[in-house]
Amino acid sequence: MPRRSQEDRSRTTKAALEQAGRRLFTERGFAGTSAEQLVAEAGVTRGALHHHYDDKRGLFLAVLEQLELENTAEIERAMTAADSDDVLVTMAIGLNLFLEICQRPEMIRIALFDAPAVLGWEQWRELEARYGLGLIMDQLEAARSAGLVPDVPIRTLAQLLLSAISEAGLIVAHAPDKEQARAQAQQSLMLLISGLLRT
Repeated sequence: MPRRSQEDRSRTTKAALEQAGRRLFTERGFAGTSAEQLVAEAGVTRGALHHHYDDKRGLFLAVLEQLELENTAEIERAMTAADSDDVLVTMAIGLNLFLEICQRPEMIRIALFDAPAVLGWEQWRELEARYGLGLIMDQLEAARSAGLVPDVPIRTLAQLLLSAISEAGLIVAHAPDKEQARAQAQQSLMLLISGLLRT
């Protein structure tokens, strides 16, 4: 029982820190949020932050990972719910939702603005690939099985598409008129993808 109680306390502490981090990193950005503000918002000690995450950067990474996990699950659910045999339709649904997500304040500030600077370009790209690459590869494999994509290295093609999709997300996030940018980015991406598919 004491061990279970300690595990419960740890989960509660981590949840409080991650919730506080998500809110403060969204509102103030990584640079504008101090460790003192994080622990005060979470109602925990500075030692708890160091114990679970080492430092503010470690907490930022945990918040970012959770955000990416939620976004990927949301996109997967939307694509599955479409229940379409048309790969292009399924891809369009996934892309549209991703570009909508890129308009959300937490996605803009945490994942698109701060993450490349905090993690460094290489680690940020690795994280993007870990969550987005699998979705793209699945769709390309389905397209290849349907005879819509030639027999090319799917992972390489997926990585190139991921780069284009990530760039589209940045375009939307930085645009003054995000809805217009989203529509233009989606149109451009679908033009690119449809050009890869055999008709």
